[in-house]
Amino acid sequence: MTLALDDTIAAIASAPGGAARGIVRLSGPGVKSCLGRVLVALSRFDWDDCRFAHAFEATMALGRGFASLLPCEVYYWPTARSYTGQPVAEIHTLGSPPILEAVVRAVCRAGARLAEPGEFTLRAFLAGKMDLPQAEAVLGVVDAADPHALNAALEQLAGGFSTPLNRLRDQLLDLLAHLEVGFDFAEEDLPFLERSVLEERLAAAHASMDQLLDRMAHRRTAGELPRVVLVGLPNTGKSSLFNALAGHRAALVSDHPGTTRDHLELEVEFHGQECLLVDTAGVAADVLGSDCGPDAAAQAVAAEQARRADVRLLCLDASRPLHAWECQELAKPDAAGIVVWTKVDAAPADAVQAEETSLSCIRTSSVTGEGIAELRLRISEAILAARWSEASIVPGTADRCHETLRLASECLGRARDALRSELGEEFVAAEIRFALDELGRVIGAVYTEDLLDRVFSRFCVGK
Repeated sequence: MTLALDDTIAAIASAPGGAARGIVRLSGPGVKSCLGRVLVALSRFDWDDCRFAHAFEATMALGRGFASLLPCEVYYWPTARSYTGQPVAEIHTLGSPPILEAVVRAVCRAGARLAEPGEFTLRAFLAGKMDLPQAEAVLGVVDAADPHALNAALEQLAGGFSTPLNRLRDQLLDLLAHLEVGFDFAEEDLPFLERSVLEERLAAAHASMDQLLDRMAHRRTAGELPRVVLVGLPNTGKSSLFNALAGHRAALVSDHPGTTRDHLELEVEFHGQECLLVDTAGVAADVLGSDCGPDAAAQAVAAEQARRADVRLLCLDASRPLHAWECQELAKPDAAGIVVWTKVDAAPADAVQAEETSLSCIRTSSVTGEGIAELRLRISEAILAARWSEASIVPGTADRCHETLRLASECLGRARDALRSELGEEFVAAEIRFALDELGRVIGAVYTEDLLDRVFSRFCVGK
């Protein structure tokens, strides 16, 4: 892909196929010259006096094969305040594919050339109008297949992904500046950062980096259903609740603890939200202090399912006191997900009142059906919330940046290790520089032509 900015490009910018209106876009220093050669009968328009964005009606000569002039509207941005940072024009006319192709041929004869895929957005990136994640978000908007994908792309285009990255870069640059001053003026009486403050700021930066990585790791691939996973001790009624939510007998139910040896998946829909409902084995025998729990293989599968959950249902047996493990899970901040009391039909009336005062709990009974409808509604709301709050990262950005951010996180981890082991602040500064280089690659502050070609070649012509 060419990085030249001194020529003028043109392409059809509207969607393929016939329509009432179509758009041909131009960008480059020769836009005014191209328009002046193809447009005729301008409505009292003075090119030299146009210093701001302007719209006007005109007619256009398409050349051989077209006997009549083509009526059109022209939107003209003569300054660097345009999308690409160059003079830009859009010719709006009839959305007939042969006519639009003829318009492109006419402006190319007048001095433009056909744009390459993504070249308009590439010029916007090179002009500093947007960073690389925002440029990729443009493609995400075009390719969005549902409202959730569109929302994620629009949020990234507005800086939802770039803002925390730029904030993190600023923090690391500030730390590096303090370290560099300490190296250059070690003998001076200057207020340098204390080691404890440096460690605290490095830890905060490292945590921010890992949060970004976690957002990417939990991002679902296109078409993958959100996972609603039931977790809890053996014999807490998870399988019975699974069947009640599913509306039919799908899981084996037994009073014997550890009956569920593997996980069970079922596609269900709650209030219009499709999901994958997952029943898992109970927690390990060593947690229970007995040998009646599921085996190690089933336990590993259950732990993996819980880790992948988009919505986690923590099942508590209302017919008995809480186990120590359950108390620990409830005490974890934001770890409980939706807390579900099962078997309330077999519990004393006041058995769960003390716990419900501080938790958002749902009382259920798979025997009487109590709370099942409310739980289905709560699950649908949680799925919707998870979709809106999950990583607002378009697929192309996630694929490109995951490894780079992982390397940056490793650099910050080594910087903290160097600080704790007292290897010297020179080693800390070196690792911070490496982390900054990786972050620069993510946002496009550091790039190669190969990287830009890989990003923008996925665009269609005209974007």
